Amino acid sequence: MPKGVLVDVSRCIGCRSCQVACKSWNDLPATPTSFNNNWDNPPDLTATNWTRVGYHLIEKEGQLKWRFVKTQCMHCEYPACEAACFTHSFVKTKEGAVIYKPTELNQDYCVGCRYCMIACPFSVPKFEWDKSFPFVRKCRFCYDRLKEGDKPACVTVCPTGALQFGEKEEILAEAHQRIDSNPNYIKHVYGEKEYGGTSWMYISDVPFEELGFKTNVSEKPIPLYSWNILKWTPWIFVGWGAILTALYTYNKRRAEVHHEEEMYAPVQDEE
Repeated sequence: MPKGVLVDVSRCIGCRSCQVACKSWNDLPATPTSFNNNWDNPPDLTATNWTRVGYHLIEKEGQLKWRFVKTQCMHCEYPACEAACFTHSFVKTKEGAVIYKPTELNQDYCVGCRYCMIACPFSVPKFEWDKSFPFVRKCRFCYDRLKEGDKPACVTVCPTGALQFGEKEEILAEAHQRIDSNPNYIKHVYGEKEYGGTSWMYISDVPFEELGFKTNVSEKPIPLYSWNILKWTPWIFVGWGAILTALYTYNKRRAEVHHEEEMYAPVQDEE
């Protein structure tokens, strides 16, 4: 059964325990920091920062309030990164994770084309710009833990229950139960339908657009757009081949006629 995670923005206190757990479990290097006026640390997802907590100052009911949003790979039901990868390096597993196939051991399939980065609607995959032999990196949904029946590392350390892991159908039912029973929640589960649905879903007590989410998006999976175009490829190939064959035959016949005219032209002149 596919797994899912529910992120309750109203319960997140911005402690960043999930960031630390992610780096610890995946053996990712620490990111150098400095004192500044930006609360976001790190400021963005990178090849070594697979999850981050973003800080948002929101005006709610006439008061300024902090809201914190954890971001990572959404692990789409119909991954655009998988569809864009011509070496098929990324695959969607039955557990719901989108990873290098079948595990990180087969990274040699990646050629560094970065098409997955362009295709991702959430701008998640990141390139190892500082490596001599770089790959594209992102959250793996702790696939090694999922196979053993364990929760993702980030979920296990959340002190407030802002992250809930389980069967995707049960997680989605829990999300709707919360927003239906509490009028403070926005009546929307982000990730349920966006781009065909994702394994990570969010509920919030403030509008998602105020938290940096893309809200005016299609419910249609992005790969369907490319499939609608690529389905014509065989016919285009056959049709183009037929046109080239016809042009070749036509030009060849013209050349033969021209050659025959040149051969018989002197004889006609003598008569």
